[in-house]
Amino acid sequence: MMILGLTGSIAMGKSTAAAMFRRLGVPVFDADQSVHRQLASNRQAIAAIAAAFPGVAPEGRIDRAALARAVFGNDAALDWLASILHPLVDEDQERFLKIAARHGATLVVLDIPLLFETGRERHCDRVAVVSAPWFVQLQRLKARPGMDRTRLETTLARQMPDAEKRRRADYIIPTGRSRGETMRAISRIVRQLRE
Repeated sequence: MMILGLTGSIAMGKSTAAAMFRRLGVPVFDADQSVHRQLASNRQAIAAIAAAFPGVAPEGRIDRAALARAVFGNDAALDWLASILHPLVDEDQERFLKIAARHGATLVVLDIPLLFETGRERHCDRVAVVSAPWFVQLQRLKARPGMDRTRLETTLARQMPDAEKRRRADYIIPTGRSRGETMRAISRIVRQLRE
């Protein structure tokens, strides 16, 4: 089974690309979705996060806005949160891979925003990076609720630059022009990897 890592910087169109892979019948593991699931229903994770960040889990539920405020711009806090969540996401990913293999999948996608930053590309056979010109990324970011200059700069500082991601990628998926162009690029990748 071929494992394709899918990554890209914030607002580059990764979710759209992942949906296109799904449309082509490729199973996709979404690391962000796994994190949301852990924050919503994993009692051990919620307890560990509540202990590490007092006040973010009133009544035993994670208040994601409060958690974001507690870790925003604080590398040590972000690393601590990652140390709680990443092992759980890894377990979800392993389950996903076992199920896909059992169903005879020849190609799967691991949609991981910080693939290179966390060294997870070593678990992939190939890596695809979604990329758009800076001005397109900036337009998309400005359209996001709550995005201001400080949040943008802090987020980008934690991510590997787009140019470096592109340099390391086996495939670059353009997302700055039309959805048709993006879909054609993804279709070519799927064809090549399935062959």
